[in-house]
Amino acid sequence: MIDTADIPLVVDLDGTLTPTDTLLESVVQLAKRSPIHLLRLPFWLLRGKAGFKEAVAAHVGIDAERLPYNAPLVDYLRAEKSRGRQIVLATAAHHSIADAVSARLGLFDQVLATRTGHNLKGPAKLQAIQDHVGEAFVYAGDCTADLPIWQRARAAILVGVPQHVAAQVRQATPIERDFPRARTGLATWLRALRVHQWIKNVLLFVPLLTTFEFTDPDKLIHMVLAFMAFSLAASATYVVNDLWDLGSDRVHPRKRLRPFASGALPIHHGLVVAGAALAASLGLAAAVSPGFVGMLLTYLALTSLYSWVIKEYVLMDVLMLSLLYTIRILAGSVAIGVATSSWLLAFSVFIFLSLALVKRCAELVAMHESGAKATRGRDYRVSDLVVLWPLGVGAALCAVVVFGLFISAPETQTRYGTPQLLWLVAMGLVYWMARLWIKTSRGEMHDDPVVYALKDRGSRLTVLAMIAVVVAAHSLVLDLQP
Repeated sequence: MIDTADIPLVVDLDGTLTPTDTLLESVVQLAKRSPIHLLRLPFWLLRGKAGFKEAVAAHVGIDAERLPYNAPLVDYLRAEKSRGRQIVLATAAHHSIADAVSARLGLFDQVLATRTGHNLKGPAKLQAIQDHVGEAFVYAGDCTADLPIWQRARAAILVGVPQHVAAQVRQATPIERDFPRARTGLATWLRALRVHQWIKNVLLFVPLLTTFEFTDPDKLIHMVLAFMAFSLAASATYVVNDLWDLGSDRVHPRKRLRPFASGALPIHHGLVVAGAALAASLGLAAAVSPGFVGMLLTYLALTSLYSWVIKEYVLMDVLMLSLLYTIRILAGSVAIGVATSSWLLAFSVFIFLSLALVKRCAELVAMHESGAKATRGRDYRVSDLVVLWPLGVGAALCAVVVFGLFISAPETQTRYGTPQLLWLVAMGLVYWMARLWIKTSRGEMHDDPVVYALKDRGSRLTVLAMIAVVVAAHSLVLDLQP
């Protein structure tokens, strides 16, 4: 093993110093700023890789303050820097990104990066290193593209390198340090796809339950297919939304730990998985009915509109969220070919508006506790709580009022064996919604009230009890007259 303590250390950026891909992040930001730019990408590619990066960098920049960094590697570089070792950043990323990262970390004596007409990758990077650093250098990299550089280096630093690539490096080059990447298994992907959020798509079954046709096997099969179609579509949109919000998520106290924001999962993997989930979703929807495909496409269009535009506008975002919940119920009706009552739609709009406001208020309460004054990427301020609070509680009470009117409606009196029992459901709704709002005021609410309801024993018991009472009210014929 040779002594490398005084040999200059050259460090790669994408996948090494930061686990993310700054070019892909730039393209995502470009699409977010103006989707019309996506049509220009093929023409920019005709300029070559360096020209493409130059064009993208001219329209959007990376905030080096928000990038995730490989903490163990950065700590090692700081220790080496304190000993007086020369450290160089050499990257295929555009020089504007590399310069920003260098200024952010304050570690590098020199920056080598892609500039106009010269893409610094593979052999081109090796030549630049030899020209500016010399033949004696240690290289820190992460992938197959770095093999030509490792072969000429005096020693290698491996950062999250796949085992088969690491084996090739070890055969030809001494290893100075090895920084293995944390394993990203099934649990990480389940978090990224937010499989726990699939519970929201149980709303598709509401028309099946309210019409009491859950004993029909054909309709049950259609509902299961519809549930999977909506769930896969939702997961695809969650992934795209997380990629869309990388910058704002990274400054959020909890969202910064999401797989893509933290760099635990690569951006290009997310795009591939989102595309596959969307394709599978549309295939399942087609197996249900053409009308259901239309409902799914409507849902995708509205959720995309929410992610691209509406989520940044105060109140419009919560109204859209309540609509997205309600569309699930409408889609369930289409899947089994039944009409949705106006009572159910009115009740859904109000209760889901209240739940959406719970979500926003929970975020603002958490921000208030951390000392922040306003959200990033959304037009909300902590001072808005004085308006959002009564609005959310009022929406919950409106849902209860609608449910009370539904109990007294003539069609309910004739359809249910004992409609008076439904007043117990109304009381349960008052308790459950009040409980959610109290937990929100105490700062105990999760970012998503659905997740909280799943984990909260009191919420689970209350919802199950209300469902049981509805079934009993329909099936039992009791004389409750005084």
